[in-house]
Amino acid sequence: MTSNGSPKTATAATAAAQAAAAARLPSEDGADFDDARRGFIGTIPDARVENAKGAAVWDLAPFAFLDAPERPASIHPGLWRQARLNMTHGLFEVTPGVYQVRNFDLSNITFIEGEKGYIVIDPLISAEPAAAALALMRKHRGDKPVTAVIYTHSHVDHYGGVRGVLSDADIAAGLTIIAPEGFLEEAVSENVLAGNAMSRRATYMYGSLLKPGPLGHVDAGLGKTVSTGRVSLVPPTVSIGRTGETMTVDGIDIEFQVTPGTEAPAEMNFYFPRYKALCMAENCSCQLHNLYTPRGAQVRDAKAWAWYIDEAIDLFAERTDVLFASHHWPKWGEARARRFLGQQRDLYKFIHDQTLRLANHGLTPREIAERLRLPPTLEAEWHTRGYYGTLNHNAKAVYQRYLGWFDGNPANLHTHPPVEAGQRYVDLAGGPEALLTKARAAYEAGDYRWVAELVNHLVFAEPDNAGALALQADALEQLGYQAESGPWRSFYLSGALELRNPRPPSPTPRQGATGQLRDLPCATLLDSLSVRLNGEEAGETNIALNLTFTDTGEAFEVRVENGVLRHRPGRTAPGAPAVRLDRRTLVDMVTGVRTADEALADGSAKVEGDASGLIQLIGLLDRFDFWFGIVTP
Repeated sequence: MTSNGSPKTATAATAAAQAAAAARLPSEDGADFDDARRGFIGTIPDARVENAKGAAVWDLAPFAFLDAPERPASIHPGLWRQARLNMTHGLFEVTPGVYQVRNFDLSNITFIEGEKGYIVIDPLISAEPAAAALALMRKHRGDKPVTAVIYTHSHVDHYGGVRGVLSDADIAAGLTIIAPEGFLEEAVSENVLAGNAMSRRATYMYGSLLKPGPLGHVDAGLGKTVSTGRVSLVPPTVSIGRTGETMTVDGIDIEFQVTPGTEAPAEMNFYFPRYKALCMAENCSCQLHNLYTPRGAQVRDAKAWAWYIDEAIDLFAERTDVLFASHHWPKWGEARARRFLGQQRDLYKFIHDQTLRLANHGLTPREIAERLRLPPTLEAEWHTRGYYGTLNHNAKAVYQRYLGWFDGNPANLHTHPPVEAGQRYVDLAGGPEALLTKARAAYEAGDYRWVAELVNHLVFAEPDNAGALALQADALEQLGYQAESGPWRSFYLSGALELRNPRPPSPTPRQGATGQLRDLPCATLLDSLSVRLNGEEAGETNIALNLTFTDTGEAFEVRVENGVLRHRPGRTAPGAPAVRLDRRTLVDMVTGVRTADEALADGSAKVEGDASGLIQLIGLLDRFDFWFGIVTP
């Protein structure tokens, strides 16, 4: 089992596990494949999209292995099916007047034909695929302007490509951008405040470092993978704050249902009476979604999620001819839409209710996750399967939401961190070689979960132990092959990849989530800087600045004291230096594009008074290393 840095094939134990999983799948009637292809109009070869330098930011050609007639043993049969469905790409007519471009990114972009142009729903993750989708729409449906944009919710795959469908002039003119109330706050919280850690973990969740192939990345479940183009955030101009609110946009009436705390903290469904079309955002998709997303985010409210789906049935189902969403393929006909909504509703309510039932019996999160099974009526459906979220980690999420991370056992109240615990476990096992001997025997028996748990202690105790790194990679790899969830597979295989191919330290650390900083409102930009302040280094430091942003005219009192960075709009600190700069200059200084001294020298930052406070403040802000260790210390 010595590692050569390359993936290995599925073991006999994994092949047997896949065969057993295939026998438990629902019966295949082909309906999903028919729905995924229905209304096809046109596409571009392999859905390939390039950036200005000619590099691909999206390309399905590497996934051609999914056309093979036989499933490889290294891919779970359920994920294999979902991955093949997510290969159907191009422009589709949902119903006359409603069109989607699917599988040009992780999410769908939807176009509503208005009286003068196109209303765009969810402009993908990055600008280049969004622009390619708009070009495809214009090619087949007419060269019309974008008249409005709707963000269904606050996740980056539903707003990050907005500059691919809007020009700077559109943005400056205040073109209508509609979002649920709280959108900007939640987008910043989820994608900026914790953005570096979340972005790094997202490389694992979406298989960004894995090569597509039977031994690598196959599918994310929610879609194929994530695009790698230009990401931005343009704030909405209109917020929807209550269910029942209506708007007429480009001659099209829209009825809104706000659904806070469901798949995203700020999310909304909406209905188009003219087209009898219901958009369920990401609250319903052709899979079990995440109540907790492994990339990291707030735990979602399964009870509220089920309730809002039920409300959508009451509000819209009897008027719905077609149901579409921000991922996957539509459902046509009132009866099918109503049945789909009802099963999705009960899926989340079942997980919620049964987790709490077992918790009230005294079971711990891991015990509940091992025990919970869907009822036969839900287990028989394809769209309830864990291609993205899983029953296992969603049950843990419900427990966490109500009872937190602590399971009540005092032995788990103050456990050692990984390195210190690892050293003690290795000693308990009789040393590194004794631990490896036991772990290798477990590997040969196909007990890969135990191998991963056991050897993880040795990896953290001795991160240079080649035998431990190799065995841990082998175990994680087989767990990845057996995973039906795309994110679980990607997490396991990404861990194996980095164990076999350690990343050398970078002299200039890359930082995650910086692309969205430049367009943030000034107050939220300062919020994002407060989590960068190194409180330990700040110590007893006191800094006071009167900061004015020249691009917006907004002014803030900015202070550092008690190891905390605070800002107050419209206030001034008596006698403090006055700093004038634009947002871009501040972001450049914070991220190291240029120093505070350089910004002061070239005049992009100006200070009336002593400039040392600004220089000191910038020096106290951490620059986050994107490539921090996950499977190693």
